[in-house]
Amino acid sequence: MRKYRSAKDLAKLTKRGRYAAGPNLYLQISEWGTRSWIFRYRIGGRHRHMGLGPLELLPLNEARNRADELRRQLKIDGVDPIEAKRAGDRAARVAGERAKTFKECAIEYIKQHEDSWRGDASRRQWVSSFEHHVFPKIGDALIGDIDVAAVLSVLDPIRDRLVTARRVRNRLGLILDWAISRDLRSDNPAKRPNLLPKRKPKVTHLAALPYVSVAAFMIELGQREEMSARALEFAILCAARPGEVLGARWSEIDMAEATWTIPGERMKSGRPHRVPLSGRAVELLASLPREGDFVFLGARTGAQPHPMILIMLLRRMGHAVTAHGFRASFKTWAGERTNYAREVVEAALAHVIGDAAEQAYSRGDMLARRRQLMEAWSEYCSKPDTANGVVVPLRQGA
Repeated sequence: MRKYRSAKDLAKLTKRGRYAAGPNLYLQISEWGTRSWIFRYRIGGRHRHMGLGPLELLPLNEARNRADELRRQLKIDGVDPIEAKRAGDRAARVAGERAKTFKECAIEYIKQHEDSWRGDASRRQWVSSFEHHVFPKIGDALIGDIDVAAVLSVLDPIRDRLVTARRVRNRLGLILDWAISRDLRSDNPAKRPNLLPKRKPKVTHLAALPYVSVAAFMIELGQREEMSARALEFAILCAARPGEVLGARWSEIDMAEATWTIPGERMKSGRPHRVPLSGRAVELLASLPREGDFVFLGARTGAQPHPMILIMLLRRMGHAVTAHGFRASFKTWAGERTNYAREVVEAALAHVIGDAAEQAYSRGDMLARRRQLMEAWSEYCSKPDTANGVVVPLRQGA
């Protein structure tokens, strides 16, 4: 029977190499002097080497016992020790992943996808809906334990708010699909049929000011000194969405050309949009301080304004309308009080017109005609409508 080195003998070795210390067990000394145990075996016609750990943490007798266990696994069970260890590591990793809560998975999903969403609004909407409706109910539940009852605990309290409920359900489904793709669960209870009513949600339009009242409103707005008042005035003059205005940066403004170019990542359509600035809009911009990247400043120096500042301004002014609603005021005015073609008006609102084929042939943005339209709108906004609904002719070249 082969006699193997003792612990005392092994401790004296210093030369780089591999030294037999038991059946299939070797002490390996590296070129840097580190000492570790190796289990060396042959399977399927090839030699394999499995590390067991460093000598200072695993004494000789324990290393031999571990080698004996691996040899029994190999000879009696016919199991490759390295492959068995890898399988165990994978199982432990999956078990650890399955121990994640729904909230942890949702936060990870949002971080992975937020860069592909347009602007920051989508991320805020996701986070807000989860914090209000989802996390209080199932945020601490393990991702693998989410079932139909858990999904319904989220949806039942908001099923009368059908639009919100459907959005929350869709987001729940996306998180659970993400978990399925990572082998954290096997099914998606958020996609079960009949979780929500099939009736069409009631369409509620955003409250808008009648266009005949816009000029009087602009006079009232001009008497206020808040930065939010200037932002709302600019939004009305440009018929722009509130988020586009509050996120406007000076780098997007060309004062010489009187244009504002909004990058595609901040547009609902995902495409860049050029806004022709009226004379009044240019004057407004020229009157603003330049203290950072953003045109309209938030409460903190150089910061972007809070998304709610326009809503809060309108509340302080006592108007039960929305900032977004002024786009409807503009569109109604353009349709009833001017002869501008529909596509010019829709282009001013940054709406996508027609199907893919029509869009392919309509590659211009009609900037010159839109500039005339926005100047006419600016002029209308500067003069209270004393005609009481009588059509005021507007000369234009459309």
